[in-house]
Amino acid sequence: MVTLILIGLLGGLITAVSPCILPVLPVVFLAGGTGRGEDAGKPARSPGGTEVGGGGGAAGDGGRAADERGSGGTADGAVATAPPAAPARVPRNRRPYAVVAGLVVSFAFFTLLGVTIISALGLPQDILRYVGLGLLVLIGLGLIFPPVERLLEKPFARLPQRQVNKEGGAFALGLGLGLLYVPCAGPVLAAITIAGARGEISSDIVVLTLSFAVGTAVPLLVFALAGRRVAERVAAFRRRARGLRIAAGCLMIVLAVGLALDVTAAIQRSLPDYTSGVQKKIEDSDAARQQLSGLYDNSNKELSRCEDGADELRSCGKAPALEGIDSWFNTPGDRPVNLKSLRGKVTLVDFWTYSCINCQRAVPHLRDWERAYRDAGLRIIGVHSPEFAFEKKRSNVVAGAEKLGVDWPVALDNDLTTWDNYRNRFWPAKYLIDAEGTVRYFKFGEGEYDKTETMIRELLRQADPTVTLPKPTDRAMDDLAADRTPETYLSNLRIRGYVGTPLVDDRPTAYRFPKGSLPLNKLSLDGTWTAGYEQFTAGKDAKLAFTYRAKNANLVLAGTGKVTVLVNGEATKTISVTGSPTLYRLTDDKDARTARLELRVDEGLQAYVFTFG
Repeated sequence: MVTLILIGLLGGLITAVSPCILPVLPVVFLAGGTGRGEDAGKPARSPGGTEVGGGGGAAGDGGRAADERGSGGTADGAVATAPPAAPARVPRNRRPYAVVAGLVVSFAFFTLLGVTIISALGLPQDILRYVGLGLLVLIGLGLIFPPVERLLEKPFARLPQRQVNKEGGAFALGLGLGLLYVPCAGPVLAAITIAGARGEISSDIVVLTLSFAVGTAVPLLVFALAGRRVAERVAAFRRRARGLRIAAGCLMIVLAVGLALDVTAAIQRSLPDYTSGVQKKIEDSDAARQQLSGLYDNSNKELSRCEDGADELRSCGKAPALEGIDSWFNTPGDRPVNLKSLRGKVTLVDFWTYSCINCQRAVPHLRDWERAYRDAGLRIIGVHSPEFAFEKKRSNVVAGAEKLGVDWPVALDNDLTTWDNYRNRFWPAKYLIDAEGTVRYFKFGEGEYDKTETMIRELLRQADPTVTLPKPTDRAMDDLAADRTPETYLSNLRIRGYVGTPLVDDRPTAYRFPKGSLPLNKLSLDGTWTAGYEQFTAGKDAKLAFTYRAKNANLVLAGTGKVTVLVNGEATKTISVTGSPTLYRLTDDKDARTARLELRVDEGLQAYVFTFG
């Protein structure tokens, strides 16, 4: 259980700093610093109700009381004076906590129970999204027009603490944001949303959901507290509190319109998925798989013979059927596609969902492959497996696909039956099926498009050795075909062109060079190495071989020790390495040439990335 909590917390933390949540950050920041307009500049009150420093009313009341007591016949005729009021304590602005609490509560509750509630009440699948958009607009209007805000806070008026019910509008804002919060989905969120969609709510799922929600709350709360601190410390914000609230209200309304028209997605697609590597490292680790394995169907185990993004085609068993499909589109008469009818073709099955930013960024590559290789025998099938309830609505999916330029057959896997058949854990995920109907390769998440295209081309050649293929579409593939070997990371998740003993993550392992010559743009290890996400660390008798084509070869190294460089079996230089990661020149020729580079690396040195010039 502890491991499950840690996985959920870390998954939530990574999700909350991913590009997918950028649209909500400005709102969270501003909402944390915008208090009630009627409180701005208003004097605080003592516990007895007297205003401190307010002037006018309080003093006048005190004077009248003294006169009344005097006229009542004091013995010495002196005027009684009220004791001085104690300094009032200004209520603390708790809006940051209210906003984030509302977001976490609504996101966790409706992710787990939203589908069940909607189905039981017979409501439209996208009702929650519309409610969230409506709440966002109402909160924006409340910031601009105080009477609207007071109306929104009425449901909280019965709460005993005045300060708590004053933050009712902030909590309502969080509820609305939680309904619109569509983070990048990894295995943890996939497990939660799929269990929620099926109504399979176990104690493990509840714990995973709560820990994930808490993890996402931490960075969001930091943003909200930063907004509050700026509002409290910067004089310009205090003087212009009313204007700031109006600006925040306008921003929320603009955000609601942008989300409704899907404008924010264009911005998110333009940003790189900078958290994908870390997310995959944590959420798809061996420990995470073991903890999450009970949340997935256990059929089609032969698919486990393949690994994500392998460097070679493998036999991963017969392609599972496309079952439990709600409906199809982009086919003649919207008729279903049977995989058996595609024997003799190479088929790419793409699991996606239209609102997922990761999926949206992958679509242009699929579109290029569809155009380039269709005549050569490639067929693409999109399996739309929804992450949220509103993604089940056919008209939403059709509109989303049209906007993205998805014109290949799409199956609506609303019950996630086909998702289970393929033991999938990611949006997006690509499975390559050969002409005989066998799964030969799959890739989870974004990236490595050049490798996937290489596998497509190889399968097309296997299906028809006489086929004539066009030039590769991927830029990295163009690099491979050009007169220079491309940049190559020594990372267990980003490495390409590796051959030899399978890599073992983060553990010292003995490797061996493969027999025979090493093909161009391929590298291999020998001796003991520890393959990590950021670098490979040399152990005892560590060697590295790389057949490259370029004028010069370079490698980023760190640590203290020596590296002996051999080119085509001949020792050419010895490099002394010391200190933090630095680029070292390994070879330098006047003209580009093809050569086998071999490095003999001292124990403890760290190697990061090869570059070629």
